[in-house]
Amino acid sequence: MAPPTDDPEVMGVRSDERLDLDALEPWLREHLPHTAGPFTLRQFGGGHANLTYLLGFGEHEYVLRRPPLGPIAPTAHDMQREHRVLRRLGEAFPLAPTSFALCTDHSVLGADFHVMERRHGRVIRSELPPDLANQPAVNRRIGEMLVDVLADLHQVDPAAVGLDDLGHPEGFARRQIDGWGRRWAAAQHEPVPDVDAMLHWLEASVPAPQRTALLHNDYKLDNVLVDRGDAATPVAVLDWDMTTRGDPLMDLGYLLNFWNETGDDPRWHHVSKMPTNHAGFPTRAEVVERYAARTGLDLDAIAWYHVFGVFKLVVIVQQIYIRFVRGQTQDQRFAGYDERVRDLANTGVHLMTR
Repeated sequence: MAPPTDDPEVMGVRSDERLDLDALEPWLREHLPHTAGPFTLRQFGGGHANLTYLLGFGEHEYVLRRPPLGPIAPTAHDMQREHRVLRRLGEAFPLAPTSFALCTDHSVLGADFHVMERRHGRVIRSELPPDLANQPAVNRRIGEMLVDVLADLHQVDPAAVGLDDLGHPEGFARRQIDGWGRRWAAAQHEPVPDVDAMLHWLEASVPAPQRTALLHNDYKLDNVLVDRGDAATPVAVLDWDMTTRGDPLMDLGYLLNFWNETGDDPRWHHVSKMPTNHAGFPTRAEVVERYAARTGLDLDAIAWYHVFGVFKLVVIVQQIYIRFVRGQTQDQRFAGYDERVRDLANTGVHLMTR
């Protein structure tokens, strides 16, 4: 049994996501630096793909990350990659938590997993917490912080943290289209013409990259842990399992998918899940302008990156939904994700024709 916690992100372990403690605990005690005291286990409940657990050894806490249950795409949910990135990235980008140990022995949990530093903060998801409501000045600072953190990541020299051989940046955008197209085909269970239209449009006009940078590849508000006392102060950036090197505008385009504005189609508010339509948050145009000023990059082709971000998000949502359809997860949050896929695809087509 785990002790109670006042962290709203932490809960008891879901029945279908339990871990084999008889195999796990001895491995942890052998490979982690501080394991004195009784072992406790709880689960972070907010994630939609990778499974994340809070480990306790007396007063010492760690976070364990492993892939979701069931079959996964070959390059998705890469715990070895996340561990490698988080071993050293914090030297140049302090918001990256440190990973301490990687397990590739599937006799322990049936999959790769790694164990990393725990940071304390809060997560802002699809709704602003009550204490942040009606605070446009704070909202402005939160929005600007999100842009600045991403720009700062893209300024990191990969060689300085031993990541100059990560990924294959040459032809990155083209390979991304091909790879996410294959993932769509593998997860698709019914035709969605708008998705096909997006894919054809993207393939026809791939921009040339201006710079090679470290990409987070899933950067958005709920992957940034913020200070409990000041929501505009970042504590950590989370979820690094898709990190690579490539065109930094891929990250920005993906972030724009989640950036709601007042006046957007209500269906878009439903799927994009960032409360940036509240008073004070920068508009998408202001986000683009601020990022350009901070990085010096030309953003004339940002619409392409925005549409690619929509396509990528469509595939991620579909991958989650097909796991529910196939009975690989019982999480009822995913039951209506087919509708989200259609709404996202419709938005992508709208962006193409603007």
